[in-house]
Amino acid sequence: MFESAELGHTIEKDVYERELPRLREALLEAQYQLLDSAKFPLLILVNGVDGAGKGETVNLLKEWMDPRHIATHALSEPTKEERQHPPMWHFWRDLPPRGKTGIFFGSWYSLPILARAYGETGNAALDQAMEQNVRFEKMLTDEGALVLKFWFHLSKKRQKERLKTLEKDPKARWRVTERDWEHYKLYDRFYKVSERALRQTGTADAPWIVIEGADARYRGLTAGRIVLEALRRRLDGKALLPRAPAAPLPPETLDNRQLLRALDLTQSLAKDKYDDQLEKWQGRLNLLTRHKRFRKLPVLVAFEGVDAAGKGGAIRRVTGALDARQYEVHAIAAPSDEELARPYLWRFWRRLPRHGRIAIFDRSWYGRVLVERVEGLCAEYDWMRAYGEINDFEEQLVRHGAVLVKFWLQISPEEQLRRFKERKDIGYKRYKLTPEDWRNRDKWQAYEKAACDMIDRTGTEIAPWTLIAAEDKRHARIEILKTLCARVAEAL
Repeated sequence: MFESAELGHTIEKDVYERELPRLREALLEAQYQLLDSAKFPLLILVNGVDGAGKGETVNLLKEWMDPRHIATHALSEPTKEERQHPPMWHFWRDLPPRGKTGIFFGSWYSLPILARAYGETGNAALDQAMEQNVRFEKMLTDEGALVLKFWFHLSKKRQKERLKTLEKDPKARWRVTERDWEHYKLYDRFYKVSERALRQTGTADAPWIVIEGADARYRGLTAGRIVLEALRRRLDGKALLPRAPAAPLPPETLDNRQLLRALDLTQSLAKDKYDDQLEKWQGRLNLLTRHKRFRKLPVLVAFEGVDAAGKGGAIRRVTGALDARQYEVHAIAAPSDEELARPYLWRFWRRLPRHGRIAIFDRSWYGRVLVERVEGLCAEYDWMRAYGEINDFEEQLVRHGAVLVKFWLQISPEEQLRRFKERKDIGYKRYKLTPEDWRNRDKWQAYEKAACDMIDRTGTEIAPWTLIAAEDKRHARIEILKTLCARVAEAL
């Protein structure tokens, strides 16, 4: 895999100086065209062997292009805040918007590869991390991102020569650290691990570009040309057409039986019992959130359901048991321009709670497979791929130690109509009823089908759905509190 990057590639000085002005001008032109069009973001991943010129290449790209529209993210020791989120959160939050460029110097590949090279993990852990990277990059490219993955390579002999040359130069001596020489001793192992990683993650949409790093002029000119060619190809080409789903769409049930229709909506709770149960379970939840181990526990609660099913009332009974400093309620509506410029999940990534905090979502990341699907706000391919992306997202949350509780609140069409009329007639409830609610009601069956498909495809062992019969509000609220208490207690 690295053979062609050990041939001793060089570029003569006069050739470099002749080509460089044209390259810089063309790069700037392409960058500003990207900025003006805001068609897609450009992600440049810089990885490879120590001493192969990764840092110098990043500096050159920022020199040749307008650095004001380039964000560079160098991998470093995780901060206290970063340690309280899944490992990928560090990268999730830093993804560039459409039209901008993000350079990741030491990307999501670095830590898994180094951990394997140091013997801290086995091949299974490496393979799992690489599989996760492939799925993540597929999501990025499906969202329209242009992903360029550079691997700068040196042979073992060249690496030693490079490190010694830098050490002898007073102006460059600072570039060489004890860590570089430590990595040199691990070269053979690092070579094998890197080859395994690159083989598993080189895809059609995001292939690896291996560049020999011994000659600075060759290295810089090659990287610059590749960035330019990739930008031009995407900018000059036709707009990316929505892909057709490779798999069949979720089928219709032949016997007209559906999961949500099977719920027993007659379940109810008398008012006198409700008052006692409410006090009991709110008190229980409060005590759980005051437990000393809760300080290391992030909690996410997602509320979905048909319109007027009582999500807001249920949320208020949950927050009524909590310290106001512990939680935040996120009412999810249509995405902003800032959110539309990034991957669909970005606006949820940035709302993840820290340890000891609770994030409550009134509507959640399931909007893509519900309202966007039914209303035709995204292509079939987009909402079909969203099931897998959501499952990946939730798995990372749970593997990191988060408590994730997902509620679906269901009522009958008749009860919804009654509540709509009630909202219309009562002044302080009238604001809850919108023309959109009536439009959604006309599409009851479509939303019902979408919800059943969603539950089937995203109700997993680690992130199951809790279906709540919400015809009786008192029953629904107590069931929600009991379930939330049970899940938090289990995690403690």
